[in-house]
Amino acid sequence: MFAETPKDERKFPATAVAIAAVAVLILIAVLVLLGRRHGPAFDPSQPQPPAAYASHLDLSKLTMSESSNMSGGHMTYLEGHVTNNGSETVTGITVQAAFHAADTTQRLVAPIQIIRMREPEIDTVPLSSAPLAPGAGADFRLIFEGVNDTWDTQLPGLIAIGVSTK
Repeated sequence: MFAETPKDERKFPATAVAIAAVAVLILIAVLVLLGRRHGPAFDPSQPQPPAAYASHLDLSKLTMSESSNMSGGHMTYLEGHVTNNGSETVTGITVQAAFHAADTTQRLVAPIQIIRMREPEIDTVPLSSAPLAPGAGADFRLIFEGVNDTWDTQLPGLIAIGVSTK
């Protein structure tokens, strides 16, 4: 009646540990390979090469303005017109702007946003919401925060470093 119940003999789960170790090694190998495929990290402060489709885009009628926000910072707006002279529909454009000063150049990156309406105030949408068909054009706006105070206030140099098409 009070006999001892047999104890469960528990063995070390070597098979389960081996399977888990192999899975972890495979995961690490995949992550390393993906990291190598993407190359070095993107540094927006360094000059970037133009995107392959950039030669088919015409950025014209450029104008600039600035405004201050309530926290004491300022925004720099660059507006213009983009025309797609290529054969593909453009769904996104990322631009690198080079703001020059006497002793340095500040490079900032921003996506082009299409101006949907101007009154009562300017309203923009992402280019993906209003793609540019071949031969089409649209007014756009770029918004930059943190432009150096030493900037020479001239139009920055623009390079389309990323272009999405479909």
